[in-house]
Amino acid sequence: MILSLLLSTFLTIFIAELGDKTQLATLAISGSSNRPLAVFFGSASALVLASLLGALTGGSISTFLPEIFLKSLASLTFLIIGIRLFRNSFITSKKEKEQTVIN
Repeated sequence: MILSLLLSTFLTIFIAELGDKTQLATLAISGSSNRPLAVFFGSASALVLASLLGALTGGSISTFLPEIFLKSLASLTFLIIGIRLFRNSFITSKKEKEQTVIN
């Protein structure tokens, strides 16, 4: 019984994460670094920790905070992350262009 729950949870999360923003962020970070193994371990540990937090808290936090507040907080967080990634991509491009001109 536990094995079937483990397998169904694994398959559900694995399929849900394929092409997800987490995978795309990992791809982007790995592409801009020379240490793909470090990016893998960082990404994997973050996913494990986030899953642990989700499993432990479950729906209990929704009893204290309204659903609209939780959704708004998640949306705002993703917006901030997106803006920072977008801004950093221009900063990186500018630095690369400057290095190309200098060389």
